[in-house]
Amino acid sequence: MHSTFILALCSALWYWFAAGLAGYTLYPMLKSPTFIGFCLGLIWGDVTTGLIAGAGIEVIYLGMVPAGGNIPSDKALAALISVPIVLQTGVSTEIAISIAVPMGIIGVFINNIRRTGNAFLVHWADKYAEEGDLSGVWHCATTYSLIFGFVLRFPIVFVINYFGADLVNTILHIIPKWIMNGLTVMGGVLPALGFATTIFIIGKKQYIPLFIIGFFAVKYFELPIMGAAIFGTCIALMMTFGNKLVKEGA
Repeated sequence: MHSTFILALCSALWYWFAAGLAGYTLYPMLKSPTFIGFCLGLIWGDVTTGLIAGAGIEVIYLGMVPAGGNIPSDKALAALISVPIVLQTGVSTEIAISIAVPMGIIGVFINNIRRTGNAFLVHWADKYAEEGDLSGVWHCATTYSLIFGFVLRFPIVFVINYFGADLVNTILHIIPKWIMNGLTVMGGVLPALGFATTIFIIGKKQYIPLFIIGFFAVKYFELPIMGAAIFGTCIALMMTFGNKLVKEGA
């Protein structure tokens, strides 16, 4: 129970901090499901499982682009709910991915409420500005906004992670096997959708063979992920430098 409380507390504080003033500076890292999985796995004492779950969720959002600053899905909330469920219940990564998708949508709803509430704080700050009250403007921009974000973000993550493990276990025993199989299949398809979205955004057909080569190198030659990352980085650098030389006429 103590470990569950620590995990729930850290997850909830993480979600609040990641969207705060300091969180914006470290946004790419703090909201990365892979990094979240690593840190929560470290807290729980099972880094491998945390990384596998986090990386599985990360793949879904590879092609996600926050157009105009509007996120289509909150990958941070998705990871901070799904990874703890995997760590506490031992469900498969595919099931966790299936859980992550609706949680990501809920995160968008929470973010919209935050923005609406902050709009009132902006008008409140305008009044302080007209009065020349710099302290009031500062509190509206920082203190009140952080408190409002805490009220919105902390409870949902803490409650689900602290009380949700037993509930999830109970539900898993009630759900028919065929539904679980369906969730597993869907969870396996979603990462592929993330890769497909990434390719679509890149929009360059000449890079598709590289994607196919990478896939089959990992699948049939059992190339480790670290090896694939190293080879991929080297190929990307070669192509970048090669294109630069061509443009320079070398």
